Amino acid sequence: MTFWFLFALLSFSSPSFGYDLVRDYSGPTFFDGWDFFGNWDNLTLGDVWWLNEADAFTQQLAYVNAAGNAILKVDNRSNVPFNEKRNTVRLESKDTYAVGSLWIIDLRHIPYGCSVWPAFWTVGPTWPDDGEIDIIEGINMMGYNQIALHSLPGCFKSDPPTQLGRTLVHDCSTPSGCTVQELQPNSFGPGFAAAGGGVWATQFDVSGIYMWFWSRPNVPASIIQSDTSSSIDLSQWGSPTASYPSNSCDITRFFSPQKLVLDITLCGVWAGEPKNYLPMCADQGPTKTCYADNVVGPGSPRYDNAYFEISYVRAYTTGGATPTSTRPGPVFVTGGSSTAMSNAGQSLSIGIGSQGTGGYYFAYWIMSAVAVSFATLSFDGSYSNWFMVDW
Repeated sequence: MTFWFLFALLSFSSPSFGYDLVRDYSGPTFFDGWDFFGNWDNLTLGDVWWLNEADAFTQQLAYVNAAGNAILKVDNRSNVPFNEKRNTVRLESKDTYAVGSLWIIDLRHIPYGCSVWPAFWTVGPTWPDDGEIDIIEGINMMGYNQIALHSLPGCFKSDPPTQLGRTLVHDCSTPSGCTVQELQPNSFGPGFAAAGGGVWATQFDVSGIYMWFWSRPNVPASIIQSDTSSSIDLSQWGSPTASYPSNSCDITRFFSPQKLVLDITLCGVWAGEPKNYLPMCADQGPTKTCYADNVVGPGSPRYDNAYFEISYVRAYTTGGATPTSTRPGPVFVTGGSSTAMSNAGQSLSIGIGSQGTGGYYFAYWIMSAVAVSFATLSFDGSYSNWFMVDW
């Protein structure tokens, strides 16, 4: 049986297609889409216990406040004895998101303070084989957000001239990852809170990984006016803070489908290192060490600002990827060539997506004996393009 599909790609003036909402984490049901870690921090060796769901709710370290925003916080009520850890929370999304996804997080407050290490990031099934994307991360009294990718050797960060942030490290396989420093004001710490918070967006695309930050006064109208029934158009967002184009890092090779993670740890291998801790926090106590002068003892006022206040997290897709998929990853055919391909499977799903730096692609998954022929795949908007599926 043969099916013919005709697509007209006419007069696209926008560099990107709209993204459709697939998951909204907000309001009273915010926590329904997340798993609680329920263990000590054996990942970054922080001096915390990440509580399970029941204990986090009971101890009021995870809840929805009167404004309808989700709160994740460090325990600031307990007097922690020496050699014990302080309680906090780590969440991991139940859903997994493949290439073709867009994530937006609207935050009113980010945890900060000496010893505090918050993060919003993504991770694949096996680290570092499947990649990690650090969207929000900082330590102690840092005044700026730091973005990073982590990968196996072979993925590097280039420096597109339109990137707004400052590249600090280019090799994504180093312990720090390939990092970018946010240069816009009020991206972290007290300044972020004083400005009323802000919004981050991350495009996880075959053409690269791109991240934007806007302080509250500068959030684009397309995001402010969006709701759970809206699609999102990236065309008016301007240049991203961080650009990781695929010309120096093959995204589909180094990054598998990702889960979203929100966590707060204390001290650990970054915030607790003397070279990172002492320049900002040497005045916190007599021992000049992160754990003894912060984690031990009373939690207030030391950890009164160690909390996330989250208006929402939203996940979008172009149609070329869906959350929690057990299908093999997408195969992308980029514009500018005529290609014939065949593969094997049981079903076929086809979508159109956009490249973060301009241009378009078709994405498809094949799971049974299906032959797909592409012809005249020109993506400049001036052709009607077709492909044939021979089932």
